[in-house]
Amino acid sequence: MASFLKDPLFCVAVQVEAGRGSNCGDSGDSKKLSTKSPPGWKKLTATRLSSPSNPFVKHCVKLRLSSSYRRSCGAALVVGLTPIMEVCRFQVMNNEEPLNIDCLLLIDGVESPVTLNIPSTSIIHVSSHVFKKISGVQSIESIGAIAIMKFPSSFYNVVGECEDAMYPSCFPLPKRVLALDGIQDPGNLGTLLRSAMAFKWDVVFLLPNCCDLFNEKALRAGRGASFQLPIVCGSWLHLEALCRRFRLKMLAGHPENHAEPSIRASSLSKELADLLAGRAICLVLGSEGRDMADSLNVSVAGGIFLYMLQPEKYR
Repeated sequence: MASFLKDPLFCVAVQVEAGRGSNCGDSGDSKKLSTKSPPGWKKLTATRLSSPSNPFVKHCVKLRLSSSYRRSCGAALVVGLTPIMEVCRFQVMNNEEPLNIDCLLLIDGVESPVTLNIPSTSIIHVSSHVFKKISGVQSIESIGAIAIMKFPSSFYNVVGECEDAMYPSCFPLPKRVLALDGIQDPGNLGTLLRSAMAFKWDVVFLLPNCCDLFNEKALRAGRGASFQLPIVCGSWLHLEALCRRFRLKMLAGHPENHAEPSIRASSLSKELADLLAGRAICLVLGSEGRDMADSLNVSVAGGIFLYMLQPEKYR
């Protein structure tokens, strides 16, 4: 049985560790992310590629494999028509224009879905061999498409001073914030992002030592959630500033048998959920194998937490 800490802020020693950086994953030092092409790479003008040694193909593979390269380019490689369509539908529903797609790659002979409404100049057809190399998948029949997508405007990398005033310009008043600490398995991270989106949580805050949310496995597990949720990368001090600014009650989920005697804890229940229904909260989950996480099932336990504590109007 999982339980919750009742105290609003920093009740567990793991919550603040000296020397932690302000970035999550393999992030850089800048709050603003570059959207320029990498040095030495020229914009592709061809509409068909058949050679795996083409510089553009190497660029795509590097986007898939390298977190630092993704951040330097301000873009990620999304493999699979399903997550691409979900991101595009979300952007259309929210009147976000233009779409984040820089380039759509299709196998020779495959037409672009009409609903994507992508200019023909942004569509490149590639051989099956090139498609396999870029996607990193050998069985490509069910993939359908690959897209190079710009990082969404809802992604923030917070650095520098912990100024409360920085947050109102990033997102509206949050009532439900999910903070993730040290989630290093990309499948778990993607699943948690997808659950947060499904249960209408407002913001996800990624603390240091989390894996890259644009990792190929995280994108696959999240089915595009990385492009649809407001996501902030920052330090524990930044999270504390966020909680102060929006008067969020901080809760930490952990296995009940791991609760320290000195910490007041409550079992997760409908009664507790009802008690917290009208409050703005920040739920902290994290660190597979240590501290506040169920090492085997952080994504499963997290899904239960997110469902039980979802905003009152969606319950």
